Amino acid sequence: MGTLFPDEKAENPNDVHQLQQQHDVDVDAGALFVLKSKVSDPSKTSVSYSKAKQAFRMGALFPDEKPENPNGVHQFQQQHEIDAGALFVLKSKGCYILCSQSLCSSVKAFRMGALFPDEKPENPNGVHQFQQQHEIDAGALFVLKSKGSWLHCGYHLTTSIVAPTLLSLPYAFTFLGWTAGISCLLIGALVTFYSYNLISRVLEHHADNGKRQLRFRDMARDILGPRWGRYFVGPIQFAVCFGCVVACILLGGQCMKAIYLLSNPNGTIKLYEFVIIFGCFMLILAQIPSFHSLRHINLLSLILCLAYSAAATAGSIYIGESSRGQEKDYSIKGDTENRLFGFFNAISIIATTYGNGIIPEIQATLAPPVKGKMFKGLCVCYFVLIVTFFSVSVSGYWAFGNESKGLILSNFVENGNPLVPTWFIYMTNIFTITQLSAVGVVYLQPTNEVLEQAFGDPKSPEFSKRNVIPRVISRSLAITISTIIAAMLPFFGDINSLIGAFGFIPLDFILPVIFYNFTFKPSKRTFIFWLNLTIVVTFSALGAIAAIAAVRQIVIDAKDYRLFANV
Repeated sequence: MGTLFPDEKAENPNDVHQLQQQHDVDVDAGALFVLKSKVSDPSKTSVSYSKAKQAFRMGALFPDEKPENPNGVHQFQQQHEIDAGALFVLKSKGCYILCSQSLCSSVKAFRMGALFPDEKPENPNGVHQFQQQHEIDAGALFVLKSKGSWLHCGYHLTTSIVAPTLLSLPYAFTFLGWTAGISCLLIGALVTFYSYNLISRVLEHHADNGKRQLRFRDMARDILGPRWGRYFVGPIQFAVCFGCVVACILLGGQCMKAIYLLSNPNGTIKLYEFVIIFGCFMLILAQIPSFHSLRHINLLSLILCLAYSAAATAGSIYIGESSRGQEKDYSIKGDTENRLFGFFNAISIIATTYGNGIIPEIQATLAPPVKGKMFKGLCVCYFVLIVTFFSVSVSGYWAFGNESKGLILSNFVENGNPLVPTWFIYMTNIFTITQLSAVGVVYLQPTNEVLEQAFGDPKSPEFSKRNVIPRVISRSLAITISTIIAAMLPFFGDINSLIGAFGFIPLDFILPVIFYNFTFKPSKRTFIFWLNLTIVVTFSALGAIAAIAAVRQIVIDAKDYRLFANV
């Protein structure tokens, strides 16, 4: 009648105003265009007409009538914030009503999952196109496809968290001891599981309100303001993820070199050459088009992390029980200053091990409706996490004590002599190398998304020349730069600790609870408000001190730094 769709001529401009004044309701397009009181022959209308009358009798639009089921519609309204007219009339699949072009647009929007997220969309990407309208970019369209299930989400989460960095947990225990080590491991698991669920709830809340956020920087922009997304969260996430790619390439080269020296102790191939070989392998995997396309690779990654964790645990127990193992000493080395900084360095290691940094991007791969799927995926991930993290850290520290090395597999060889069967070391390193490639590709996705957004054309097909050529060139360049950095700086682990302190702790421990408090605004009288505030204050302090400890370690090790060093 001109109120909602001004491009159509109103039949009776006063009717809608009269209806609103009488019943104190906002008339929607369903009541306005479909439920006109001028139907001359109701038999020619669809079954949705009778459903609409039933909705009215439920008290949704005409509260002066006695409802048949007063609770049903209210329950739905509370969940979806729509009235019964929209619920029963406009949920049609496009075959109920022959209506105006404006109403067809509304029905199309509903079919795309914008207002009815509990229905399966016909086009999983349509919700992004509708919600973002003209803001859609090639990065969201091609890289962050929303087609995955909760099981695929579990694969992505497991690959991004349960990575070969867990093999350094026994080393972190050397600075903490048994009690503090296990306590920090438990606290890290509880806090990250809690914070990841909080960030998932925030994402679901915005999706239910018609604004599905696909990236970490999108969340910061919408919740904290544009500058937070552009100048703080975005750069931190990019540095963390790109640093993880460099670290994966470096660690892959180190594992390859370990296998090589075991088979040929007098070999002359340098570390940077193995890094380049592994980088070439990553160059191929980097061309996989989207995050969702990695689901089968990440399933293999999940199996591999269980395999090398079981191997590391079994190897540690074997050496610890044999006479060939070292004498166990669980005391913490160093003076008071070294112990203090070692404690915070260990916290940084554990935080980095639990770190993810790409929760919104992983949730963006879920096909709508997303509600509840992320929690199931996190349960899959944390089941694998508990099995692997605790078994490797406890068995490794038990077997080697304060002599545990930065990578527990290094303890399996002493003075060039393997303490376990050679084939066992080969197998464990191969498992580790293979999973490292999957982890590296997962953390490359935010970079791919940025590159696709910058150089891709969302109006052209995904695999057209216009998009394929820039995609191959930009991704190859990103991997080339990562490989060069890994080859030049084999001490990158120290730098990565600094990145972890400045990156993973804010992204995974602090920002999720801030986003939750800003979005849901819990009362200061509630337990959750003070719990979230405690997490923010505690981990902000720990992050600052861990960053200082990481800088101190870089200064101490600087005398040994040399470009392209063969370490």
